[in-house]
Amino acid sequence: MGKPVRVQLSRKDEMAWENYGFAFVMDERAGLDAQGNIIAWDHEAWSPVLGNRPGYSTPGNVITGLLAGFQPEPFRPRSPSPEPTSFNNNSNGVPSYVAGQVGGALRGTGTIKSERALIHNTASPFWTGPLRSPARLQNTFAHEGFMDELASRVKADPVEYRLRHLSDPRLIDVVKAAAKTANWDSRPSPKPRKSKTGVVAGRGVACVAYERDNGFSAMVAEVEVNQDTGKVSVKHIVLANDSGPISNPDGLRNQIEGGTLQGMSRALMEEVTWDDQKVTSFDWRTYHTLPLGFDVPRIDAVLLDRPDEAACGAGETAITVVAAAIGNAIFDATGARIRQFHSHRNV
Repeated sequence: MGKPVRVQLSRKDEMAWENYGFAFVMDERAGLDAQGNIIAWDHEAWSPVLGNRPGYSTPGNVITGLLAGFQPEPFRPRSPSPEPTSFNNNSNGVPSYVAGQVGGALRGTGTIKSERALIHNTASPFWTGPLRSPARLQNTFAHEGFMDELASRVKADPVEYRLRHLSDPRLIDVVKAAAKTANWDSRPSPKPRKSKTGVVAGRGVACVAYERDNGFSAMVAEVEVNQDTGKVSVKHIVLANDSGPISNPDGLRNQIEGGTLQGMSRALMEEVTWDDQKVTSFDWRTYHTLPLGFDVPRIDAVLLDRPDEAACGAGETAITVVAAAIGNAIFDATGARIRQFHSHRNV
């Protein structure tokens, strides 16, 4: 054209066709000994991908780049998968409870030495890209829900059962700190119910060593569930966080509170919808998030200061565990196990 040209997407264009957060299907399996201890854990996941973050060398990783004539980075499946030569948990595909044994060295945060984590990427028809805690949130939802199921199977308290299978002292400390601050009701889940109607309450826990060593968090969520309508109300959240040395406590609390609320929105409301022809969630009326004036739960942030450790992340430690903690609290209240939560997108 010989002069600058502005390409501007409408709100509808962007909501319907900009990169979506990653969709996942996970398969979790475990073996238990006679005492109820986990002796083997297998995690296998499938996720479709197309595009990624855009960059100077990959402008086609988003739809605007494609429209300008650039191609997305090519999809290169690796099959068969190579044997691991080092431990890497950047996506939190490896559960927190396994030992991470590679080449004779233990790099994980847990005690389970019979372990496998296998992730399959497939070509996607939709654009995908990083949405806050990409893949980490989804994998943690699966791991922590499954851990809760195992604890229930052997009639163990969910906090005690987690601690039994953890080895990393920093992850152990955040679990203990969250449980103490929440005045954790130590007992197996689900809570005995007197009625299948009316409002019931429950508590759930979840934890993560984010990317193995980039922040440690544990959350206790307390919810109420109306068994007649299915409405879930989050009443109280406790999040214990270890991101190394703390230089700005208020800033860290802001990250925790903001991540918690965004995690609630993603877990309970946000969803991409479509009919037989098109995407139908294309504006703020059709794509649902937490509304103005919603009932904000009480959020207690427990900050663990580690002045002798290296600084690590805090931006995604809270949001990663919210869906799992709420799902486990729903199970505790009702006995119904949540194995799926909404699809979501970048906005």
